[in-house]
Order: sequence, then C-alpha cells, then structure tokens
Amino acid sequence: MTKPSSSSKNVLSTALVWFRRDLRVSDNAALYHALKNHEAVYCAFVFDTDILNALPRTDRRVEFIRESLMDLDAQFQELSGRRARLLVLHGRAIDEIPRLAVELGATSVYANHDDEPGAIRRDASVAEALRAMDSKLYTFKDHVVFERQEVLTQAGKPYTVFTPYKNAWLKKLETRDDGFYLKSYPTEKYAHALQVISDGLRQTYALPSLTEIGFEKSNLAELGVQTGSAGAQKLLEDFVPRMTRYQETRDFPAIKGPSYLSVHLRFGTVSIRQLAKLAKNQNDVGATTWLSELIWRDFYHQIMANFPHAMAGSFKPDYDRIDWEGGETANALYASWTEARTGYPLVDAAMRQLNQTGYMHNRLRMVVASFLTKDLGLDWRLGERYFAEHLIDFDLAANNGGWQWAASSGCDAQPYFRIFNPTSQSEKFDPKGKFIRRYMPELASLSDKEIHVPKNPVVDHAEARAKTLERYAVVKNAA
Repeated sequence: MTKPSSSSKNVLSTALVWFRRDLRVSDNAALYHALKNHEAVYCAFVFDTDILNALPRTDRRVEFIRESLMDLDAQFQELSGRRARLLVLHGRAIDEIPRLAVELGATSVYANHDDEPGAIRRDASVAEALRAMDSKLYTFKDHVVFERQEVLTQAGKPYTVFTPYKNAWLKKLETRDDGFYLKSYPTEKYAHALQVISDGLRQTYALPSLTEIGFEKSNLAELGVQTGSAGAQKLLEDFVPRMTRYQETRDFPAIKGPSYLSVHLRFGTVSIRQLAKLAKNQNDVGATTWLSELIWRDFYHQIMANFPHAMAGSFKPDYDRIDWEGGETANALYASWTEARTGYPLVDAAMRQLNQTGYMHNRLRMVVASFLTKDLGLDWRLGERYFAEHLIDFDLAANNGGWQWAASSGCDAQPYFRIFNPTSQSEKFDPKGKFIRRYMPELASLSDKEIHVPKNPVVDHAEARAKTLERYAVVKNAA
C-alpha cells in the first residue's frame, strides 16, 4: 500500500477511488492523487456486508451514509458537468473492489487510511487480491491532521499523555510556515480525469434503497439530522459565530454549544484540515479550545494505530484484573442504565437522548460512563459496546478512548479515585434542569432544586464510591 510514483498518466491510465469514511469530493487526498495521476478515474462505495450484517435492521448510521452518498453523487455530477457518477456496490468489500477494478480495467485503486484493526485486515486482503490481478492499492492520510507515528516523543515513541502530545502536535504544525499540513487537496483542478459513466454502469451500480440493502428507515429525517457535505457546511456556518464562546458553552447540554459536526468527521463529509485551519486562524479562547478537541481526536487515533491491543482490552493491562459486578445483579443494573431507569435524573435524561436520537452531549458521555463503571461497578466494555451500537457518530478510537478515560484504564485517564457525583454534575451543568425536563417530562413540575435529587436510585452514590475504591485497590500501584 505504497504511494504512486511520479509516473506519467500514460503509464497510470485508469484508476478506481474507493470511498469509505471520506464521503466528500472537496479536499479528499485519495481522490486528488488519483485524478492527478490518471487519465480516467472511477469512484465507488461499497455497502460492505461484513459490516452491515452485524448491525440492527434500523440503523441511523446506515441511513446517514445512504443520504450522504446521494449528496456525494451530486457532487460528482456537478464537478464533472454531469459526466461522472458514483458507483455503489453491495457485498463484501474484499470481493467487490477487486472485481470492479478488473471490470473497469483499473490498474490502481486509491483509498484513504482507516486504522481500525478490522479495516487494516480488510485492506490487506484487498491489496493481496489486487496484486494477484497486477493491480495495486494506494492509501493516503486524510482522516486526521497527524496520524500513526507522525508525532513522537524525543525518544521516538508514541505519546500516551495528551498535553505533551498536544504541544508536540502544535509545534509540528508550525514547522512549515506555508501551512503545509492544513493545505487542502485541489481536486477540482483535475476534475477532467473523472470518467464518463455509461448508462449500463449507472444502472448496474445505482444507489440502492435502504430496503434493497436490508434496512428500514429510522427517525433520522424526523430528527432533522443534516447529511452529506452540504449538511456539514450548514452546521459549520452555524457554528462559526458561536465558536468564540465554545469554552463557555461546551459543557452545558441545554445550551447550543457544540459544533454537532462529530458525525460528519466520522464519515468524512467534512475535511479535518478545513476545521483545524478555521480554528487556528480564528485564534481566540473558544477556537483554541475547540482546536484542542480536534487534537484529542488525532491523539486517540494514533493510540489506536500504535496500541491496537487497547481496542479489545485495557490500555493498562493491570486494569483487566478488576473484578467487575457479574451475574443477575449486574444484568439488572445494566438494564437500568440502558433503559434510563437508574433514578439519577441527569443520567437517565442522557440515556434517553442517546436512545431517541443517536447522539449524546460530550459532558453527558463522561457522566454516564463514570456512572456505569464507578457507581454500578460494570465493565467499561459493556458501555463501550452499547455506545458503538447506538451513537450515530460512533468512532472506534474516540469511543474506546473516552470509555477507558472514564474507567481510568486508558492512557492519560482520570485517576481511579476520581469519581463523578451524578447529582453534583447535574446541579453544575444543568442548573435549571432544562435538559432533564426535555428528556424526562415526567419531572417537569419539580423545582430547579428538586429536579436533581435522585428518585428511587438503583444504587447509593456514597456507598457505590466506597465499593469502587475497594474494587480498584488491585490496580492502586499501577495508577
């Protein structure tokens, strides 16, 4: 999976660009390199059954992807003067991409990096199949600003603590005074290489309906979720005037503080370079704070790339020795958490938000994760898995990193003895109870003070805290 050489277009004649988590035409690394190096370029997306078969039949992410593919196809038509279209396949990507490359006569397949362990195995299989057909897979960095081992300690090791990583990240950004690392890829300049799509290809590889790929409509449209690059840019336009106050508003779920671009970053309907450049250039406290959040995203992705064991177990192996609750008691506690029946208003409101919308405010993600692990005493992997099934913006690296942070088992995690008090969190970050009332209307008549008080809680926080400190004693020396 090397980068192509500077060979002429006559040598590199036909290419296929394989879209995955980069559903946009503008500032797309793989698309840019394919267009620049080839005379004829086709573009495709695969509804990969290896992934789809593990999902529930109603899944907001699948619907988001499909709607975003409609937008992507429209982008290709606009870019090419209606000559080019997106080819959409349904099957196993490891079978479909090599087969399509042969059908199109593509000697090269281009894609952007995906460092998830399963994606790495998939790409290796595709590369092997292509080699057998005298074709090659070329991949590029696109999903983050700095990846893998681009930012290392002075000892040449990957960072495992965020603040020094952030400082090194910012320093590396400034090593080029031409803004090199945040420059966009001018795909429009080489759009003439997009291949005309015949009627036969258009019909064979038309975008299927949800039903045709085995799914049903969700409440995505009802929720007003903005899809595709067009949706991402609308959200960005709305956020820019608010960015200056991001530091003040980001922790309060009842306030419109976040950018709400997380799902667009996940599926690449917006460029990370565009966002980082925007935040850097605005250069105020709010923008600087938001840029730090984007750097956290890079941080977790390089953790995934360099420490893949953390995607299945604790980053700190000693934490796998913790004796989590088990049996029927654990099952009942877990059900109370997933079904928003813990008795803690803010926790239950947050879980209702997730279950009803597929989204949860970042502050609340920390609150409910701490509650699951340190109040209920349940294995963080249960929560990680539940989020993976329900979050529309689910991203393995960030989700894993966030859960291990809450459980104190990850890199640069909160100390095991730091345990969020769900009532104090509620009083501090939803002081008027506006968020709770939105998702827990049965509590709406309570006063601003009463609304934070636990109602028939499944556990007593003080007792749970003491038990957690005992539970974590096995890793006290490893903390």
